[in-house]
Amino acid sequence: MTDAPADVSTLTFEVALAELEKIVARLEQGQAPLEESIEIYRRGEMLKARCDELLRRAEARVETITVGADGAATGVRPLDPE
Repeated sequence: MTDAPADVSTLTFEVALAELEKIVARLEQGQAPLEESIEIYRRGEMLKARCDELLRRAEARVETITVGADGAATGVRPLDPE
């Protein structure tokens, strides 16, 4: 996994998820030496955190269309206001 970029904070969701899936598959195969398994597991944790962060940002931007009594759209509001 030495060809992987060191900084996950610049990865898009799709790139981070694809790399995370490769790591999971590699760990499931159980063919990597212990030290390498630990290293790629740590990278997997960082990738998961990046994916979680990007999903939270996307959810914050999702809006719901509000509808008036006549059925016409009246505007938008946050999907899950806090």
